[in-house]
Amino acid sequence: MATALIIGASRGIGLELARQYLADGWRVIATARKPEDVDALAELGAEAHGLDVTNVEAVAGLGWKLDGEELNVAILNAGVYGPRHDGFPLQSDFDMVMHTNVLAAMRLLPIIAPMVCAVRGKLGVLSSKMGSLSERGNPSGSLYRASKAALNSVLIDTALSFGKQGATCVALHPGWVRTNMGGGEADLSVEESAAGIRATLAALPASDRAVYRNYDGTSIGW
Repeated sequence: MATALIIGASRGIGLELARQYLADGWRVIATARKPEDVDALAELGAEAHGLDVTNVEAVAGLGWKLDGEELNVAILNAGVYGPRHDGFPLQSDFDMVMHTNVLAAMRLLPIIAPMVCAVRGKLGVLSSKMGSLSERGNPSGSLYRASKAALNSVLIDTALSFGKQGATCVALHPGWVRTNMGGGEADLSVEESAAGIRATLAALPASDRAVYRNYDGTSIGW
């Protein structure tokens, strides 16, 4: 049975990814920060673990719990947008966004990658086209953009470390999705985004270099 790990599956795209993989008969390991969300994931049929990705002890503990796992797909979905204004950033806002979106990845990806390498699987991070440097057209959401650009850099380094060992690393833009972050006017439902992400990962050829893809499989420039 194929196994998927979804980090940050309490709601939105992460929860829908867990649902869809379960519906297709996959074994799903999923994490959430709040105990009630962990319970809800367990009720869906996932192997659920509590995890605050900003807590270094919790991250290390997850590595211990998953020791020996072989992951066909692993997706780091946990992330925050931060302030909706582009004014002078507060230290607290910077720390929250960077710790959640970047530092967590720097800690988690080296733990997860060997489990993906074991079966030559796919290692994805929920990035954003807003993190692209070459395709950037406006400066809005500058802190979020900076965090996603940094996340992409972390993923590229992860591919340099683990790509030749079998992990295909991909930064994923989920599209503009109707979630708490995307808002009600967004183009895509979570079901459409998650289905596209799953299809893109399934069709992605093995690569020892990181790739950047839209949810529909089209390439994005770094």
